[in-house]
This record gives sequence, C-alpha cells and structure tokens, in this order.
Amino acid sequence: PRSSCDRTVKNSSAATMAARCHPPARFHRVHGTNVRLDASRTRATRVESFANGLCFSQDPLAPGEIFLVEIEEKEGGWCGHLRVGLTAHDPQSLAVVPEYSLPDLVDMGDTWVFAITRSHNRVVPDGEETPARARCPPWEPFLLIERVRIPRDVLVGRSRPGRYSHILDDLYRTNVLPATARRSRIGVLHTPQPDGTADMHIIINGQDMGPSARRLPTARPLYAVVDVFASTKSVRVIPVEYGLPSLQTLCRLVIQKHIVHRLAIDGLDLPTPLKSFCKHE
Repeated sequence: PRSSCDRTVKNSSAATMAARCHPPARFHRVHGTNVRLDASRTRATRVESFANGLCFSQDPLAPGEIFLVEIEEKEGGWCGHLRVGLTAHDPQSLAVVPEYSLPDLVDMGDTWVFAITRSHNRVVPDGEETPARARCPPWEPFLLIERVRIPRDVLVGRSRPGRYSHILDDLYRTNVLPATARRSRIGVLHTPQPDGTADMHIIINGQDMGPSARRLPTARPLYAVVDVFASTKSVRVIPVEYGLPSLQTLCRLVIQKHIVHRLAIDGLDLPTPLKSFCKHE
C-alpha cells in the first residue's frame, strides 16, 4: 500500500510544484505612469490622482500559483477600490499602459479583471440566488481550490497588535475583515480545467470568492493584473510558500486557537521571536 506521503505527492498539483520553483513574486518594471515601485519591486504606490495605477506580475503565473498582495495604504476622497485579475498580454509588449484596467485593458481582449468592493465579493454560482457562506473555517491550515492547495495562514489579513486590537480578534477569526480595508490580502490565480481552459479565482483574506471568470485560454502565458485604483493607494506583494506547513506555523495555529485574544500572547512563557510570529508582526 502507498504511504500517506506517496498519496500526498500524487495529489499535489503540477501548479504547486511549478510555484515552488518560481522566482520570488514581484511587480513588472512596466506599470502605469502614476505608480512608483520600491527597490525590490514588491511595493507599488500610486503617487498622483486616482488612475494610471496599473501593475503586472513580473512573470506569468503557473497554474494554481497565487499572486497575493496586501493593502498597505488607503487614500480618502475617491470612489472605488483595488482591482485584480489576469491578462494574456505581455506587459513588455504594451506600447502604452492603459489608464484603467476596467474598461481600458479589458477592452483590449484576453483580459479578465475583478473589482474588489467592501462586501459582496463572492461570485454566485449558477443556480444559487445568494452568495454561499465561506465553507473553510479560518483555522484550517490549507485553502483547497479543486486540486490546488495553498497554506491559508499567509492568505489572511490581520491587524497588528495594539491597544484595542483584541476588540477585533473575533472579526479576524471569522474572517469578516472588509476586503478593502488596510492589511486586507487579495490574491488571484487560475486553475486548469479538463477542457484545456482555466478558471480565474479571486482569494480575499483566505476565502475563495469562486470562479470569477471561466474558460480562460491557456495557450498564452497569463500575468497577474493589480490596479492600484482610487481609494487604494499602496499595495505590497506577499510571498507564498507552498507545501506542508512548518512546525512553527502549526504551533502558531494552535496557540491562536486557544487564547482569548492576541494581546494575551505577551503573557505566555515563549521566546520573544515566537511571540512576535504568533502575533503576525
């Protein structure tokens, strides 16, 4: 009989294996005129206006590989929020970067973009009248999307511990952090289908919003699209490690599940680095 390890290897998608070997995620050098990237190209900030904030992943995404960003700064006075998606256009081939992902880039064809809103982001499957409730408890170590398995821990946006952060702990445990809030984490990926096409999935704070676009052609590479639009001023790329969770991560999940709130971690008899890790600092 096969060992559990053999079964795990067999069930691991080619996407996961490809993602492991992929270079660290960062933004492409080609971007909108109002975007400024930091030296590592992992932080994108819109420095003027509310538009021309279009960014792309440096490399095409492997099937099942997520491109994940965290909202770092907001800017009041604008209507609208972050937009994410996929495009088959190589950013290097663009004569001019469009002003908007919606509708400009989408109108060029072979582009699928999803506008993030404060609520109601879940895509309603055919035959359902209302969005389905999240089926994956926040403490489950993996998010499963078809054959794709992603460690949930890194996908979930959390507040930094502070004087009143314990008030929000129940909200974070039940994963109702508004999608457009600071430190919210948004990701995009595509999953291969039996007919040779792919479905695009948007992940918000560890929850799959469902296939937001279907039958994407896979003959051309697909790049992530991140539009730092309107009230979203700055985003940061979050690295995602695939595979089994580390012992440290499992310890953190157990500790967080059994404490009243994260401020209580300070009173535990643990090394300081582990306390910081458990509080997501």
